[in-house]
Amino acid sequence: MALREGLTVATDALWANRIRSSLTILGVAVGVSVVVAIASLITGIRTSVMSAFEAAGPANFNVTRFDFTAVRLSDDGNNRPPWWNKPKIEPIEAARLAQLETVEEALYNFGFQADIQFESQAVRGINGQGYSSGWVKYTQGEFTAGRDFTEAEVRQNRAVVVVSSALATELFGGRDPVGRRVRIGSTFRGTLEEFTVVGVFEPEANIFSSIVSEWMVVPWTAAKRRLRQSDWQAQVLVVPNDSVTMERAQDDVIAALRGMRGLGPREENNFAVLASAQIMELFNRLTGVFFLVMLALSSAGLLVGGVGVIGIMLISVTERTREIGIRKAVGATRREILWQFLVEASLLTAVGAAVGMLMGWGLATAVSSFTPLPARIPLWAVGAALGMAAVTGMVFGLLPAYRASRLDPVVALRFE
Repeated sequence: MALREGLTVATDALWANRIRSSLTILGVAVGVSVVVAIASLITGIRTSVMSAFEAAGPANFNVTRFDFTAVRLSDDGNNRPPWWNKPKIEPIEAARLAQLETVEEALYNFGFQADIQFESQAVRGINGQGYSSGWVKYTQGEFTAGRDFTEAEVRQNRAVVVVSSALATELFGGRDPVGRRVRIGSTFRGTLEEFTVVGVFEPEANIFSSIVSEWMVVPWTAAKRRLRQSDWQAQVLVVPNDSVTMERAQDDVIAALRGMRGLGPREENNFAVLASAQIMELFNRLTGVFFLVMLALSSAGLLVGGVGVIGIMLISVTERTREIGIRKAVGATRREILWQFLVEASLLTAVGAAVGMLMGWGLATAVSSFTPLPARIPLWAVGAALGMAAVTGMVFGLLPAYRASRLDPVVALRFE
């Protein structure tokens, strides 16, 4: 009954001063909408990244020169990091790993940047990959035209290239790309070679394919010898057999590499084995830090809204001093007066939270509709936004409510 009466009085008071109440509600709504929008964006990004990793094969793992998820900044006066002198991954090591019984594919790979040109059409700064044959087992998608290059073409250093469907459209328009000769080169490397397009690949839609839509794949031998690209950060992408676990395949790979590199029992690995779970853990840490920072910044919006709540409630107490005196004169206690103004402040922030939720939902819907990011509002974000709004109303409404409850009824009745 007290709550119903308090809400009725609060609604009448806010409606009587609807312009300034609306401005206060807007301040709270902005803070809440930022919290909800950021949470939906981070949730969408995380969902997209996890889906991309799962599509690429949750059991697959990489053999790299060093564990980049464990890299730390140091100030020991040494310009080179500790992993600098570790040996790079060699093609012969990838070939040896491919012979293991627990491994289906071991693909030698390194990335580079290059320009590609067909007739007068040129595309600069294309993301290129030097690969072993069979790389499609590590990449979700399908060939829309042509084929992959063969193992023999890799051994023979053939100048063949597979391009993404987006790059094929950019270079050739509606013409058939297969069999056409393009020029690939790098101004930095001082190279320019003719390559024959043997295939067009359409990757499965995910956040990575949306960000980098134009790319090409060439045999790693051609990338290294014809284009003179560096294999300094080469890696091996390992696809375990379906009949074994990822842990067993990793153990076999580690044992084989240690044997090839002559490492003793007490010597540490001079290479790293990275599973998708480790990369996802790093990604979760990064997004967690990002969310905390953005949450702190968005709290400033709620702080502004809270200051607005204090202002409007202090004005309300001043304007309604005579009303408070009359209520006390007819028997209202300090607790009832305190409760009345706390309900009014909480109603302000509750309405602001509802408006902010609608604003955040609208932003998340727009992002989901017009971008490939599946932004959605998680339940914990709803709880966090409502909790923050409730705390804002209670904390910032406490001072005006306390001041109203402490008014002397005789003084209040004489107030003009």
